[in-house]
Amino acid sequence: MEFIARELVDYPEAVEVREWQDQRGLRLELHVAPEDVGKVIGRQGRIARALRTVVRAAALRAGQRVTVEIAR
Repeated sequence: MEFIARELVDYPEAVEVREWQDQRGLRLELHVAPEDVGKVIGRQGRIARALRTVVRAAALRAGQRVTVEIAR
């Protein structure tokens, strides 16, 4: 997820992914520069939805459940 996000934004050095485990599974929180939030979310959330789909598919292959959040 971090690699994909870095390719989408103007400030790749500001991209950070935090992860932790809770009762629902692995949670990933994506942090980007304030100027890049719109680029990661996309029009009507299309890029965010696609990013979540890719991450969930990879997690499913590994037998895990993942939730992706984009921090503003």
